[in-house]
Amino acid sequence: MKFSLRTKLTMSYILIASICVSLISIISNVYLDKHFKDYIINNQEKKNSEIVNMVAQQYDAARGWDKYSVQSIGIGALENGMIIKVKDNEGMIVWDAMLYNSGMCHDMMSRMADNMYSRYPGWKGEYVENSYPITYQGEAVGKIEIGYYGPFYFTDSDLAFINTLNRVFISVGVVSLFLSFIIGALMSKRISKPITRVISTARMISRGYYGGRNDERSDTKEINQLTDAINDLAQNLESQERLRKQLTADVAHELRTPLATLQSHMEAMIDGVWEADAERLKSCHEEIMRLNRLVGDLGKLAKYESDNLTLNKTEFDLGELITRIGQNFENEFRSKNIVLLINVSEQRIFADKDKISQIIINLVSNALKYTQDSGQVNISLTGDKDGIRLSIADSGIGIAKEDLPYIFERFYRADKSRNRLTGGAGIGLTIAKAIIEAHKGRIEVQSELNKGTAFTILLPKKQA
Repeated sequence: MKFSLRTKLTMSYILIASICVSLISIISNVYLDKHFKDYIINNQEKKNSEIVNMVAQQYDAARGWDKYSVQSIGIGALENGMIIKVKDNEGMIVWDAMLYNSGMCHDMMSRMADNMYSRYPGWKGEYVENSYPITYQGEAVGKIEIGYYGPFYFTDSDLAFINTLNRVFISVGVVSLFLSFIIGALMSKRISKPITRVISTARMISRGYYGGRNDERSDTKEINQLTDAINDLAQNLESQERLRKQLTADVAHELRTPLATLQSHMEAMIDGVWEADAERLKSCHEEIMRLNRLVGDLGKLAKYESDNLTLNKTEFDLGELITRIGQNFENEFRSKNIVLLINVSEQRIFADKDKISQIIINLVSNALKYTQDSGQVNISLTGDKDGIRLSIADSGIGIAKEDLPYIFERFYRADKSRNRLTGGAGIGLTIAKAIIEAHKGRIEVQSELNKGTAFTILLPKKQA
């Protein structure tokens, strides 16, 4: 059987309250029982001593025993659950509670036994009688026998105190259960309510509605983290859905143009409108190569994004590699009247040289492509014992703030015109990011419209 979180939380509060009250009641009863027994036994001894002293004071060498006073003491002791018998030196009875009122003595013993059996069903008590000598000026003048129900007994007042205490524990337990139910219900509602909203948001996401967000905040840290995680999930899925649709549109566009061109050319040649000469066939061949490059780009993307990307690592000077790549671009930069500044030092790194070259060429090519005439491109390389920092910054057209989070996504292009002469297929940065992450590094970008863009690559020098 499955229960809701609200029910479980409420039941847990009730269970904890029940356990706490039960433990307190049991421990208190055990502790009280032990100490109450010790107290009664010690108190009994104290009472016996007091009675012996009081009876001893009722003897006078000249007048003998004051039997009236002894009787008063005996009646008082009888009321407190003790049966006394006083004898003189000759063994003659001075006063005996049994002789005074045997019925009262037996009733008292019976009541004590009932009290003890009500508290302890397996009680094995019995009538106990202790004898004490009575002295006068250092000489024995008699003895007193004090009998009671032992080894200890509870009077009606003692039993009433214990029962009252237990009733208090029961009352506290009932009140605690009631309060735990109320507090548990309130707390569980407070906790489960935002979770229920998160569940509703998650269900909306599962149905493809990514726009829903749960903005309600809770004073519980974990619930806020769960809400934020679901909201981030919705945002990421919404972004991925948008990118998927854009990818479909981009691929369709990339395929449509060469296919349409090929179709029109072929139909014209079949219908005899055009002659199938070398120039026409060359045009068809260019469109076929365009399709080939697109398929090749898709194959590269699948390869670089797979978990089985193979890196052929060697140790080489990254500064030398950057200088050589820069030299290869000199004519292109000169033709656009763009200044290329290279500030590098020797930085030896253990990496896949070909793939690192591919990244640098792609970034330099982008900088050249998106920088206007008379602009500037700066390439800098610094490092320490642990890693290197490569920066490629331009003074070009820049990237809009809303496009920055997505520029590493597949087929994403900030240039919505989809002109291959300016935008490419949109997978170069995706491949660059995959290669850098395979080297345990990271790539960052900063850009501002009409002011330029800076890509920063961080790579460890030594990699596993």
